[in-house]
Amino acid sequence: MKHWSYSDRVIAPSLLAADFTRIGEETTRASQSGADWLHLDVMDGHFVDNISFGPAIIQAIDLSHDLFLDVHLMISRPDHYLDRFIQAGSDLITVHAEADHDVSKTLTRIRNAGVKAGLAINPATPLSAAEPYLDQIDLLLVMTVVPGFGGQSFMLETMPKVEQAATWRTERNLAYHIEVDGGIDPETAPIAAAAGANVLVAGSSTFKASDMAAAITSIREA
Repeated sequence: MKHWSYSDRVIAPSLLAADFTRIGEETTRASQSGADWLHLDVMDGHFVDNISFGPAIIQAIDLSHDLFLDVHLMISRPDHYLDRFIQAGSDLITVHAEADHDVSKTLTRIRNAGVKAGLAINPATPLSAAEPYLDQIDLLLVMTVVPGFGGQSFMLETMPKVEQAATWRTERNLAYHIEVDGGIDPETAPIAAAAGANVLVAGSSTFKASDMAAAITSIREA
């Protein structure tokens, strides 16, 4: 498995925007189009007002493809379901600071299992909610839309959090990726990258493009 540093621009198409009647083919299309990671949004209908998929889909993708699986748990009790997602083949598991769990313990469990650990914060959540855990994470996800549904518009007002997270990373000699998710396309990607984000989750702008390879390239080079 390739190692990515936070100096690399990583494009992670979000499966949520794919054609669910052809998940295997869509995953193959993402891989062949130049995706670095595959972003998998798990929603439980409680933490967010939508339901997506669970460990079985992640396991099926893991067994049939060689993509880095970036699993985003938008669920109320990530600690309760964590082992199932580890066993399914997740390469990186991101949990929310706002969810009902002991964040530090959950992050420790993820890392102890040999999986990369991420922490996410919603647009309304201050970066201070993530600050105590920055030395425990491999990735910080700053949501650039209100989570739950794809196709929303990028929230420019979240960029100061990305900038501050990048500053803290340098000041504290840490090495976490900064990921943004929501409304990412060739127009918003350079804004997020300039603020300090290097992992760009793109759903509608990649999976719904007629030429996915060209769409990924345009985001990577924007």
